[in-house]
Amino acid sequence: MAFLAPSILSADLLKLEEQIAMVEKNGADLIHVDVMDGHFVPNMTFGPSMVKALKKITRLPLDVHLMVSNPMQFVEWFAAAGADYLTIHQEACWHLDRAVKRIKALNCKAGISLNPATPVMTVQHLLKEVDLVLVMSVNPGFGGQAFIPYAVEKIATLNQWRSEYKADFLIEVDGGIDVRTAKQALKAGADVLVAGSSVFNNGDIARACRALKSVISTSGEEA
Repeated sequence: MAFLAPSILSADLLKLEEQIAMVEKNGADLIHVDVMDGHFVPNMTFGPSMVKALKKITRLPLDVHLMVSNPMQFVEWFAAAGADYLTIHQEACWHLDRAVKRIKALNCKAGISLNPATPVMTVQHLLKEVDLVLVMSVNPGFGGQAFIPYAVEKIATLNQWRSEYKADFLIEVDGGIDVRTAKQALKAGADVLVAGSSVFNNGDIARACRALKSVISTSGEEA
């Protein structure tokens, strides 16, 4: 069964505790935290203090996605703040193997993220070392973008390799996820759906979560 990870990038920060409680109640499995530095991506968002605050208001694991130019400068701060998953970008890290080992040493699950145009083969040799591979299905930086269709091929390739290598990593997809695109991602082999705008910006958070969980449930039955 796949997991739902609502992204607080699209949440109303003035009502964050209320909205976190709402997604918890309606099937969320993780809380996704998009950390942006204004350099690696053209936006700025949250720091370790947000993760620390979230830890006080939710029992769900915190899935922290570091979209930053120098991720190793930040991993210790976010681990100390309470991150459960720490995902860094292949494109931002020269020594990815070393970075994955460091994240694990901090008692966090280690993830690697790939921008849309980055080939999956660039992380092929690390697939038995990581806990999660995040396929970006939009160019990172802003919520509300349209799903890039070729992300499905990347998910399918990772799913095939996972079976061939007898690896044990989650395949996460982030960007443009709604009921329609969730079905495509799940069919290709995705395990974690990150959804921001489709959850928080459609006027009914509870209903949106339940709709995505229904897609996940149906996909699991078909599998």
